[in-house]
Amino acid sequence: MPEVIFPGPEGRLEGRYHPQKERDAPIAIILHPHPQFGGTMNNKVVYNLHYAFHKMGFTVLRFNFRGVGRSQGEYDQGIGELSDAASALDYLQSMNNNSKHCWVAGFSFGAWIGMQLLMRRPEITGFVSVSPPANMYDFSFLAPCPSSGLVINGTADKVAPPSDTTALVNKLKEQKGITISHEEVEGAGHFFEEPYMETMISSVSGYVKRRLTETSR
Repeated sequence: MPEVIFPGPEGRLEGRYHPQKERDAPIAIILHPHPQFGGTMNNKVVYNLHYAFHKMGFTVLRFNFRGVGRSQGEYDQGIGELSDAASALDYLQSMNNNSKHCWVAGFSFGAWIGMQLLMRRPEITGFVSVSPPANMYDFSFLAPCPSSGLVINGTADKVAPPSDTTALVNKLKEQKGITISHEEVEGAGHFFEEPYMETMISSVSGYVKRRLTETSR
């Protein structure tokens, strides 16, 4: 899978780009967890999401936020990271301008950034939020949430308690015109350590495939 370097707001950003042969393949961007707590694009959840989307026929990009790995710049409280994500999406779109579907998937801190990106980019048709830290970050900007998506978390998550995630989902579900699906992986912690990773990826794949089938009818 080719390593790519593309321009970001604070210098170059490092990513992994995995294209499909079909020119109109759907595209997906995958966002990693908190840079100050060891989050990188090679995080296991991010890596597995990347390959799951590629397996489903998506052209996929994951990348390191500013200050992580070979990406330039330094941590910016989520503000700069949102700009990084927008630049990554620009880069992905510039190489796939025939794509009809655009998805964003994020894990933990990346889920928070992904949901903000969703608000800025009307072309995003679906999202996957894995372990969104609703206890740490304010998600009230999702008013209204512009597209349907999946929120998935573990019932034994000690980093982002399930009760906060459920409260977030219930709030989003009150909005008309979109459908928020919520799945919980019984016994899984924040990072979906084995044997839970497979269950989580299988749930995500099942959801995305259903959505793609619905839109292609």
